[in-house]
Amino acid sequence: MTTVTGPATAADEPAAPPPPPPARRTGGRARAALGFAAGAALLFGAAPLVLSDFRLALLAKYLCVAMVAVGIGIAWGRGGMLTLGQGVFFGLGGYAMAMHLKLADAGPGALPDFMQLYGQLDELPWWWRPFASPWFALPATVLLPMAVAFGLGSLVFRRRVRGAYFAILSQALAAAMVILLVGQQGTTGGTNGLTDIQGFFGYDLDDPVNQRTVYFLIAAALLGLLALARQLIHSRYGELLVAVRDGEERVRFLGYDPATVKVVAYVVAAGMAGLAGALFVPAVGIISPALIGIVPSIEFVIGVAVGGRATLLGPVLGAVAVAWARTALSERFPGTWTYLQGLLFVLVVAFLPGGLASLWALRRTRRATPDRPPWWRRIPPARSGRTRTEVPAA
Repeated sequence: MTTVTGPATAADEPAAPPPPPPARRTGGRARAALGFAAGAALLFGAAPLVLSDFRLALLAKYLCVAMVAVGIGIAWGRGGMLTLGQGVFFGLGGYAMAMHLKLADAGPGALPDFMQLYGQLDELPWWWRPFASPWFALPATVLLPMAVAFGLGSLVFRRRVRGAYFAILSQALAAAMVILLVGQQGTTGGTNGLTDIQGFFGYDLDDPVNQRTVYFLIAAALLGLLALARQLIHSRYGELLVAVRDGEERVRFLGYDPATVKVVAYVVAAGMAGLAGALFVPAVGIISPALIGIVPSIEFVIGVAVGGRATLLGPVLGAVAVAWARTALSERFPGTWTYLQGLLFVLVVAFLPGGLASLWALRRTRRATPDRPPWWRRIPPARSGRTRTEVPAA
């Protein structure tokens, strides 16, 4: 018996094996590991050998600002939330740490020196007492800013407040906190803030060896935050955060809650700012309303914009560069350094919108397309008086 077969069809052919899942590129991890190794070698090896104790203390201050910039890069660069009030969370972490250190310097049962100087209090206020314990003060430097950010973010984002309205609201929060701190002179130090901090968990901060230890602690914390930010950015949540930034309504139609996504990024950025403020106190020895108001909050954002808010390392480099430029310009041009700093920001935003981090991408693009004309020749001409139907088709 002979079996007659027809022409082979696609259904009769063996099914092709499914394509393998996209493997994670090991090159990105290798480059990241190499970058972290280079950063560690620079911060822990080269900087202490090259810089003097004074310049190393300045670098520790700059790295604290860079820690705030990492959080802003997540919230603004990835989430599209222009946070002009990060000084609030920086101040909450700084005051929580400073309150504990002032109580430790005063001794058990004694009032801090500024309370004795003003003479307005006979006993320690009730809300100061928990900060005498390091087991309460240290977690509070991070958890307290995160709690405030969670309450504010839940209230604001669920009402779909965004854009310029959110930026103005966060800036108003920074102004309100400064007014509150200045008005409570007897308990917060007023305009002067909490000053003359001499010890850090039993170590004398006037000792250069202990100052270097604080610097190493700040450098390690910055690298840890960068590793955390990279993990967050390359996770599924990081992709969802970018999707919320680019199309919030589309993400809502897909079944996700954009408010929750934004709150998480806002809370993470607040926690990073609180940790930076806590480490800023032993590095500088002071925390005051002048360091956490509207102007410092805007300077945080300027550093992120100069470095490149859409990248991981750009905010760090931009924050350090802007802080260093501020110090250098104020030393050489005491009367006009603010104008020069503003000019630097305007030039970067006008001619390099992607920040300093986009220089490498522009260089690669230029190498790939050597015949591409420079940017000033690619500016589109001014519109003529023709209507839309008169425009010739491409």
